[in-house]
Amino acid sequence: MLAGYIGLFFAALGAATLLPLQSEVVLVGMLLTERYDLTLTLLVATAGNLLGAMINWWLGRYIEHFQQQRWFPLTPERLHRTQQAYHRWGFWSLLLSWTPFIGDPLTIVAGVMREPLWRFTLIVLIAKGGRYLVLAAVTLGWLAN
Repeated sequence: MLAGYIGLFFAALGAATLLPLQSEVVLVGMLLTERYDLTLTLLVATAGNLLGAMINWWLGRYIEHFQQQRWFPLTPERLHRTQQAYHRWGFWSLLLSWTPFIGDPLTIVAGVMREPLWRFTLIVLIAKGGRYLVLAAVTLGWLAN
């Protein structure tokens, strides 16, 4: 059983980074076996996903130091446009940190924009924890008639 929770934690952590992983499949699989505690499963998935997002924030915080490197993924213009978009929508955009494709880069941009870690953590915790809670509700049929 412990191996299942550890696997879920690392799947959720990796899924929150730019790695192409899907923690939702692991979570749903664990819930469907009915061998794992629901609350602990949700806490482990949320903790892993939040830690992955915090790693992204940290990377974003220091990524500009590498702007002059050849391998740097963004042109200065694109980085500036990304920063402007984040500035326009502000920290509330982090409520979308759970979404595929834009959520992970958004957490990096929050680091670039020097979003305070306490506010980043709170909003991302709500977004990612809420996503897992809704997924569990759908999986377990709580939302059915």
